[in-house]
Amino acid sequence: MVNEAATSISIVDDAFARVKDQTPLDSALIPLLQAVQNALGYLPAPALQRIARLLHLSESQVLGVATFYHQFQLRPTGQHVITLCQGTACHVANANEIHQFLVQHLQIPPDDDTSPDGVFTIQRVRCLGACSLAPILKIDDDIYGHVTLPKLPRILAHYTQHDRTKRAPTPSANTEAHPHAPHG
Repeated sequence: MVNEAATSISIVDDAFARVKDQTPLDSALIPLLQAVQNALGYLPAPALQRIARLLHLSESQVLGVATFYHQFQLRPTGQHVITLCQGTACHVANANEIHQFLVQHLQIPPDDDTSPDGVFTIQRVRCLGACSLAPILKIDDDIYGHVTLPKLPRILAHYTQHDRTKRAPTPSANTEAHPHAPHG
């Protein structure tokens, strides 16, 4: 924990050194949060505290911005992030059933969003902007449209097999992905 805190503070300090002369301090909060998020994949409490001190803000102000924007995570995420659309078209096309299946299949505990093995995190979003593909989900940068419950195990297996073999996905192995669909 001490090492993690030191690392996150170091990342904040490095990012602050880059933005302090280029950005007014009252506009530096989001770039600093993004720098930590990009480096660590989430925003640990020591980083938020350091940002608050550097920008002369309260910790609650920093936390308020970090929790307002969907792009920021306060907990570590899985190796792969599943973004599940909850927009009207996807909702009507059974997005809730897809979410329930994913939670059960990945054995995600109540009040959590990451699988116990740390491989997958599920995020529900208002819209991914590809309603004609409903229901739609995104895993990392891959878009899957017209998702059905029977397709889900094969889609998920692609990512767990990819992790075991460390090969990049290929279009032939990933026929449901829509690489040119809009990324929400």
